[in-house]
Amino acid sequence: MARYALIEVTLIALLGLAATVLAWWYWEWWAVLPLLLTAALLAFYRDPPRRCMIRADAIIAPADGTIMSVEANVAGRQGEAKEVLRICIFLSVLNVHINRSPCSGEVREVRYHPGKYLNALSSEATVQNEANELILMPDSPLPGPIVVRQIAGLLARRIVCAAKVGERLTCGERFGMIKLGSQTQVSVPNDGQWRVLVKVGDAVRGGLTILAERNS
Repeated sequence: MARYALIEVTLIALLGLAATVLAWWYWEWWAVLPLLLTAALLAFYRDPPRRCMIRADAIIAPADGTIMSVEANVAGRQGEAKEVLRICIFLSVLNVHINRSPCSGEVREVRYHPGKYLNALSSEATVQNEANELILMPDSPLPGPIVVRQIAGLLARRIVCAAKVGERLTCGERFGMIKLGSQTQVSVPNDGQWRVLVKVGDAVRGGLTILAERNS
């Protein structure tokens, strides 16, 4: 269990237990409702152990979810290359919400952007919603910077990023999470040397699924 989720999990478990006992005392079988709600919330915070894929010539999915878009020739935002390959992952409330580094490298910058809480499936959410950007300078031979953007959704009201400027992350290492439904994007400099291995609609797993690799 990631340390930034441990307090929330403990609080949910204690409050859920108290609510279940209280409901059983007064209403007996109605106690199943707070019990199910507590189980659902605890499932959201799950952090299954994984032997992450480590590839020096590839980027790995930074989150579990479904590929929402793959854009090859996008104008980069501040802190990105002039032109980027951007892959967006949608996380439903059923997905594991831990975010992982898509590559090994050094954290150069962490930027928070306040914003709205539109439905994470909408294209407007990508630009207008609350977000946090992690800028990584990857190890060779990957070009940099590589940017991971955590985007809040309709239900997600808190983005957690534990990575600090100057810290080194290994490929697949946990660095944060987004509470409830959301998006996670990864953007890499588009120098024409990438081979994308996923398409819209594909299910991916953080730290395990290769999104794109360098051409030999």
